[in-house]
Order: sequence, then C-alpha cells, then structure tokens
Amino acid sequence: MTEALETEAEANTRRRAQVRKSLSRRNRAEKRFKMLGLGSVLAAMAFVAVLFGNILTNGLPAFWQFNIDAEVYFDPEIINVPEVPVQQAGQSDADFRAEMLGWQRRLAMVNWNRILVSSVEGALAEAETADGAGTVTEIDTRSAQSIIDSGARFVLRDMVLADPTIIGERREMQLLLSADGDNWAKGKLSRDLPDDRQQLSRAARDAIDLLTEEGIVHRAFAWHIFTNVDSRSSPASAGLAGAFVGSFYMMLVVILLAVPIGVSSAIYLEEFAPKNPFTDLIEVNINNLAAVPSIVFGLLGAAVFINIFHLPLSAPLVGGLVLTLMTLPTIIIATRSALRAVPPSLRQAALGIGASKTQMVFHHVLPVTYPGILTASILGVAQALGETAPLLLIGMNAFVANVPATPMDQSAALPVQIYLWQGNENRNFFEERTFAAIIVLLALMILLNALAIWLRGRLERKA
Repeated sequence: MTEALETEAEANTRRRAQVRKSLSRRNRAEKRFKMLGLGSVLAAMAFVAVLFGNILTNGLPAFWQFNIDAEVYFDPEIINVPEVPVQQAGQSDADFRAEMLGWQRRLAMVNWNRILVSSVEGALAEAETADGAGTVTEIDTRSAQSIIDSGARFVLRDMVLADPTIIGERREMQLLLSADGDNWAKGKLSRDLPDDRQQLSRAARDAIDLLTEEGIVHRAFAWHIFTNVDSRSSPASAGLAGAFVGSFYMMLVVILLAVPIGVSSAIYLEEFAPKNPFTDLIEVNINNLAAVPSIVFGLLGAAVFINIFHLPLSAPLVGGLVLTLMTLPTIIIATRSALRAVPPSLRQAALGIGASKTQMVFHHVLPVTYPGILTASILGVAQALGETAPLLLIGMNAFVANVPATPMDQSAALPVQIYLWQGNENRNFFEERTFAAIIVLLALMILLNALAIWLRGRLERKA
C-alpha cells in the first residue's frame, strides 16, 4: 500500500514537472512570437519612415525657388506697338477681332528679352551700390538672359495685354530664376568645375552670387507648381496644373462608373444571382481580374477604346475608362465581403415581418454595409489615382502644355507627370521637382484614405 502511494506521488510529481516544462516552453514560444511581431511592426515603420523621409528631404526644397527683385521698365521704344484697338461705330465684330488679333501679334513680336536684360542690369547696379563698389558689374546679353526664366517674357507680355497703359511705367516685380540659375543659387552645381563645363557663364554665376549676397535674389514659395502647366521651354516655371486637372477628370469618371456598377454587380451576385456553374465562372473571373497586372488593362483600353471606338488619344475619358475596368474587381470583391459579413438573422427578421427580398436587401442589409462599401470605393479610387502603366499605353505620356477643359481634351496625369519629370535630361533641377510631385500625389492619396476612415466612422456611429 505504501509502495503504491509512493509510486503515485512520484507519477504526480513527474506530471507536474512535465506540465511546468510544457507551460514554460509555450510561454517562451509566445514571447518569441510577440517579439517577432513587434520587430516586424518596427521594421515596417522604419522602412516607411525612411521612404517618407527620403521623399520629403528631396522634395520639399522644390517648393521654394529663387527669385530676383527687379524694377521692370516697360520701355515704349522697345514695346513699339500702336495703341490698343477700340471698336469704332459701324465696325463689324469680325473686323474688330481681326484688328485686335493683329495688335496682339505685334505685341508678341516685341523683344521682351531686352526688357529683362535691362532689369537684370538695373538689379546688378543696385547690388553694386549697396555693396559700396564704384563700378557696375559688366554682363553680356546672353548671360543676363540665362539668369531669368524664359517664361518671364510671357509674363510681361500678358501684363501689357491685360493693361496696355503700363507701357512707359516702371514696376517692381519678382522674376523667377532659370533652372540653371536656381541650381547655382541652391549650391547644387559644383563650383570646382572649369568654365567650359559649367552650365552658366562666369558672368552669370558672379552676378547670381552678388545678387544673392545683397538679398536681391532670395527664396520664395513656388506657387506656380500648382498653378502652371508643364513646360519644356521654361522648366523653372513648370507646374502640375494640367496633370492635376487630368487626374481629377479621370477620378470623376471612375467614381461615376466604377462605384455604381461595382456595387450593383456585387449586390446582384451576392443577393439575387442563382448559384450555378455560370455564376461560379463569373466569380472566378472577377477574382482573377483583381490579380491581373495593370498594364494589361492599358493594352485592353488601347485596343478597345482607341482602336475600335476611336476615342481621343491621351484623353482623361479614356484613362478613366481604363482605370474603371481596373478598379471594378476590387470594389465588387470588397462589397461582397461587406454583404457576407451581415448576420443572417437580419435577413431572416426582415423576411419574417413580411418584407420582400428587394426590400430586405435595400432597406435592411445594404444600410449596414455602407461603411464597408464606402471604404472599398474610396480605396479603389485612391489606388487608381496612383496607377501609371495603363496610362502610358493610351498615350497620356505625351507632352501637353495646357489645362484640359473637358475630359475629351488631351491631358497628362499626376503619376505620368512624375514619370516624365524623372526622365528629364536636366536631372539637377527636375530631381527635386519629381519628388515634389510625388509629395503632392501622396498627399492626395492620404487625404482620400483619411476621408474613407472619417466617413466610415461617421456611418458606423449612425448605424
């Protein structure tokens, strides 16, 4: 009896030891898993921080460019044009328009560069006076022109076109430095290179240094990035306005087509479609389409919308249609997941009180899924906003120097504009500008995601 009790006590001791060992092993495994999970989260956050830090570090300086404060004299001897036409009594509208166009052509032929050169020379004289030097720095015409962005002459022309009375007056203006001048002022060009390898002449570099030292050349926020279109002749004043409007039109097309079609398709497939091999085939194809590379949708859009339906090349309408096809599977799958998450008891209760199936779906089930459907739709639109490959295949990488008035006009898009600037030959200037465009695109996508989160929370509180 005593031996049996001792044997049982020893067995219980062994079992307790085994249990303690097992618990210790499980606790260590749980701790390792927690550490691995925490490490993964920290690593992901570190990579995101490095990514955003790199983008912000390289892109933020592009939002500030160097300008030169100069007095511009609208010399009447240079702006040698007749007085602006005034419609005379009895003169037809067509004749007056022809006369006005002739005056505008005369104005466009004015040598505006001479006015800009005079302004630079005046700024140098002012800098020399402030510096206490007795002589004015000599600068040739070509060097003076290379300091100012070539788009400044169009600014002067438009000022005279809007108000011809300023001819003969002097105006204090901020003129944008050229791309090479901005690079030199920011210190992005090596000062150790010989003159024959420099992008600016010695006179131009010395002039910028002197004007910067005296505060006549200074940084200012580059609002024109948001208000100007892309430009090849005056890269310093190139902006994102055309690409921004093009992306807006495309997203409008996606919202008007992809969201209602995707949500309606999901409701039909989940609530009304019979379960048979045909609907199973549709579901499989929808799931497969969600994994198709975006460039394939670009090929489809080029073949169907451009070659068959002859829609205009590089138009936001075509881009919106292509992105709609790409976004539809995402919206359908997400909406069906939201519908499946509704408890069956809600459907049974609605049918039990006499509601028809249509009333049950639209009056009871669908309102519960609004947060999920809305989130899926906005995230799908945000994903479409950043797509580049399908837009390249429908010609939206063409250079377009105007803001599209309608979705049928040729246009660029924000991701395509980033692609074009990344490949620009003036790497010293457009590398910053490329990162600035990335910041704008990411800001829009973050805003869309924040809007989705806010609307989802609001709808969930109402529900």
